[in-house]
Amino acid sequence: MQGIYFIQDLAVILVVAGVVGWLCQRIGLSVVVGFLAAGMVVGPYTPPFSLVTDLARIETAAQVGLVFLMFGIGLRLSLRKLRRLGLALLFATFAGAVGVYYLTRLMATATGWNPTEGLFLAAMLVTSSSAIISKIQQELGNAHEHTSQMAMTVTVMEDIVAVVMLTLLGSIVHLSEVQAAGIGQTLGLMGAFVVLAIIGGLLLFPWLLKRMSLTVDEELQTLGMAALLFGMAIVANHAGYSLALGAFLLGTIVAETPHRHQVEHTFAGMRDVFSAVFFVAIGMQIDLRQVWASAGLIVGVSLFSLVVRPLSCSLALVLVGKPAREAVRTGLMLTPIGEFAFIIAQLGVTAAVVPERFYAMAVGVSLLTTLATPVLTRHAGLISAKLMAGQPRWLNDWLGYYHAWLERLAVQQKSNPLWRLSRKRLVQIGVEILFVSGLLIFSEQLFAVVEEWLGRDWLFPHGPQLLFWPALTLVALAPLVAIWRNISVLALLYAQVATTGLANAARLTPVVETSIKIVAGTGLFFWLTAVLPAEGTARWLLLGSALVAVAALFLLRHQLIYWHSQLEVELHSIIEAPGAPMTATAPPWLQAHEEWDLQVVECMLPYLADCATKSIAELRLRSRFGCSVVGIERQGCMIPLPGPDRVLYPRDRVLLMGTTEQVKAGCEFLGAVSVSPQPDSVFEEVCMLSLSVPTWSCAAGRTLAELSPTKAHGVQVSGIRREGRRILNPGGDEMLLAGDEVLALGTPAQVREFKAWLREQPA
Repeated sequence: MQGIYFIQDLAVILVVAGVVGWLCQRIGLSVVVGFLAAGMVVGPYTPPFSLVTDLARIETAAQVGLVFLMFGIGLRLSLRKLRRLGLALLFATFAGAVGVYYLTRLMATATGWNPTEGLFLAAMLVTSSSAIISKIQQELGNAHEHTSQMAMTVTVMEDIVAVVMLTLLGSIVHLSEVQAAGIGQTLGLMGAFVVLAIIGGLLLFPWLLKRMSLTVDEELQTLGMAALLFGMAIVANHAGYSLALGAFLLGTIVAETPHRHQVEHTFAGMRDVFSAVFFVAIGMQIDLRQVWASAGLIVGVSLFSLVVRPLSCSLALVLVGKPAREAVRTGLMLTPIGEFAFIIAQLGVTAAVVPERFYAMAVGVSLLTTLATPVLTRHAGLISAKLMAGQPRWLNDWLGYYHAWLERLAVQQKSNPLWRLSRKRLVQIGVEILFVSGLLIFSEQLFAVVEEWLGRDWLFPHGPQLLFWPALTLVALAPLVAIWRNISVLALLYAQVATTGLANAARLTPVVETSIKIVAGTGLFFWLTAVLPAEGTARWLLLGSALVAVAALFLLRHQLIYWHSQLEVELHSIIEAPGAPMTATAPPWLQAHEEWDLQVVECMLPYLADCATKSIAELRLRSRFGCSVVGIERQGCMIPLPGPDRVLYPRDRVLLMGTTEQVKAGCEFLGAVSVSPQPDSVFEEVCMLSLSVPTWSCAAGRTLAELSPTKAHGVQVSGIRREGRRILNPGGDEMLLAGDEVLALGTPAQVREFKAWLREQPA
């Protein structure tokens, strides 16, 4: 009966979410806030309105919803996108988060909160809600403004910060005070796990998705993808991390594959459903009495957030060279607190390390900051202009000098041959060190899975144990060889640069090179000692395997180098796959254009849109409303500046450009749906039927080109049988004769009409 009750709870959650979501759209409020409010009303703490009362089932629903929510967030992020956006915005995001974190910890300490409460509050405020910001930008019609695009980029990058904070808090949640060493160790372990999961996923999942797309239908592809999603979440959980991290990592891996848009389309409905389930379930765990009792705290934290977040984010953007006015406008858009605050509050309350009022505080702060964001965004230009007008002259001069220095530094960095030659190898060394660390740190968990699957004495006594560790050593040996080769190249490079111009450079260069190798080799020794498995049997088996592997290295070194090169080529081809189109942060023809009073708004055509299957010229958007179509995204493919003969189809995402009134009218026109019933599709009714040509038929003695059955009756003649001989796909010059048997393709009505015509006698 528990299963029936869980289904009943899901039904209540979905009905409530649907009704409240519709009401929020009508009044212009974020649906996320509506979901939370609805959950509080129908949850177990508000009798007599309580429709769902079992907290265990509510938590289960929240966990399932969390997996889909984090998968959707991961799909919006990819390594290619991060690399294209550059280190500047990544550094700005990190710097802004650090600023918010330390200012929040300082405020919490000053107001008497204990360190754990201050830590969780800081984690809740370091990230904004990408879902809420995206919704607000779409509603205000400035989603494609330069500053809006920058705000969306920062909030997507903040998702990475939030995942790191969530994982960090989950690993140290049992501590009352966090030591720096514990944080460093936790981040190192998480980095090793993430790199191991991403590299393994990039090697396995693209191949698996490709095979599924070629061999199974869409239904089985969806089932397979769901299995991978929950499987990755469970793997992360068994590794000691949250389900959210595993789902997020799978999303980022799939985002690197050519199947990204197919998966997004397939999972769009499931993601929307279970994301709503998550937010409603979070709301059900909140006591309205606590919200009322914490009203003063909620208002105070909201005001603090509305000041600290724009301030920190704006300063961080200025530090990386963004103009001060743009930085302020972007910072004002990054105020709403959202989904990660609820997840972090849930983690702390569930672990009983923070009081239950944190739930109420997360919802209240999200509500107030979400309501304030449209006002701040709408007046961001005016606020930034006033701040710039009141800016002291010395500060303006200093910022100009600082930005000019950044530009010179960037030019010097690009022209520095030493940096250009060593940058790629340093990145490779870092990634390979994390990969080997993850492989060795989590080797015991991997072995436990293998032993449970194969049995303790598979093939021979202790067979899995004696086979697993040498195999693991062989897998780790290739990246270790690559690490040492890269270190050797860097040692030679740095030695030559360091001794250039010296009188005895020829003798000093080998000395410097050898010294660098000795230091690097010592560091590698201590690193490997630290990450080797702790248990005695596994440790000695691994060390024994390593000794055998080193002895055999001289025989297999060329093969290992070849394997590693193939691995790098495979990963590079996946990340740089031409078949995986990159979604730019903004179309290249769109720049900042507020001085022209132009808006670029994105609208999606519904399935039953009246304008579907009509060309842009037929719609006459420019003459009717004054706006024009500047882009169409269809099934993940961008069509820039489409011509007037381009036809629009359902689910197309259309970019309209014009004034605010023009694009609003154009979006309403494109989204209009007629109340009249649409004709049913006859695709499934298409069939082939064999018809005979009677001796008196008017078609006898005439060619197919003369008869034109496709144009006249909508059918195609796919074959003719004449005197035991078959003519497949006959051409237009083929003549029908009396007694022929014709294979006609079409709908039943079309075939019946054609049959009746064949039986007509000539007048």
